[in-house]
Amino acid sequence: MIHLFCGYEAREALGFHAFVASVLSQASQPVSIVPLAEMGLPRGSNAFTLSRFLVPFLTGYRGHAIFADASDMLVTADIAELDALFDPRFAVQVVQHPNYRTRHQIKYRGTALETINTEYARKNWASVMLINCEHPAWSGITPDSLAGAKVLDLLQLVHCDGAVGALPDCWNRLVDEGHPVEGAKLMHWTAGIPGFPAYQDAPGAEQWFSAMRSTDLRAAA
Repeated sequence: MIHLFCGYEAREALGFHAFVASVLSQASQPVSIVPLAEMGLPRGSNAFTLSRFLVPFLTGYRGHAIFADASDMLVTADIAELDALFDPRFAVQVVQHPNYRTRHQIKYRGTALETINTEYARKNWASVMLINCEHPAWSGITPDSLAGAKVLDLLQLVHCDGAVGALPDCWNRLVDEGHPVEGAKLMHWTAGIPGFPAYQDAPGAEQWFSAMRSTDLRAAA
């Protein structure tokens, strides 16, 4: 069983359903999908900014799991390929975007989510994580500890320093930041999904709309 935790933002629900459809349509193994929202924690730019770091706590600090922002993503390959990259030597494995600076000073334009797109080191590293839930780096992270935690330290995976492994870049392509759509196994629209009017012509939009149509039960009838 593949354990996949997905960021859920109600104001971006279309994106969540498109992502889940893209996962299930290509998965070669059973996938347990768990949506994560606020869980009583302070909000960041979206509902799951902090709750993603509770994945080890939610698993009882056992085994390994995948976290993906999900709501602004799409997979184009078998999620089992990502799960198979798990390496128990690391606390977490991520796509490490080198020297990345955003092209979008504002994200979610024209929506209730619109906000400044803050720059910081290791930006978007924590948007896709292959997590070793048993690693001691996660042992102190609980709902209580997150309530007063420094958000940027968490997003930069400071608690995992020295135990951060790398994933192939195809598993978190920032397609609206100039990363190539071709060869992407996971596409990530960092500024806003193609379902938002301001981003309907973003790179990879055709694939996103195709996945979205597959969730329409009326079209499938």
